[in-house]
Amino acid sequence: MDHTLESLAAEQHAGGGKKEIWRVTIILSVFTIIELALGFLLMSVVNDLARHFIKGVIIIFMLAKAFYIVGYFMHLKHEIRNLIMTIVVPLFLFVWFIIAFLSDGNSFKNNKNEWDRNHKERSKEPMPKHEEGTHTLE
Repeated sequence: MDHTLESLAAEQHAGGGKKEIWRVTIILSVFTIIELALGFLLMSVVNDLARHFIKGVIIIFMLAKAFYIVGYFMHLKHEIRNLIMTIVVPLFLFVWFIIAFLSDGNSFKNNKNEWDRNHKERSKEPMPKHEEGTHTLE
């Protein structure tokens, strides 16, 4: 009798697993279709505020998809909170790391371009004439 209960439980788990896989697949597919639709809409929008809003919505959907992918395909949904934080917090720090280096690189590029502009303007000015005898060596 115990054998039949175990096999029944295994069948129910397998059926629930298939339902869960289909649910996650449908959710990820819907998020992807919405992202694509918003991306195509983004190409036709001219207003800057609307463009930023659409980009923000796309980012929210991307983060939701990332949550589902990490939760279901890395099997973290059913883990303890500390293990999840051990994986997710370094991920956020890595994203911050990428943003910080892109910002720093952009700042360096802008400062370099400003220096190049100033240097070119000064190089076009004539050199000041030095008078003979006024130059002293110390």
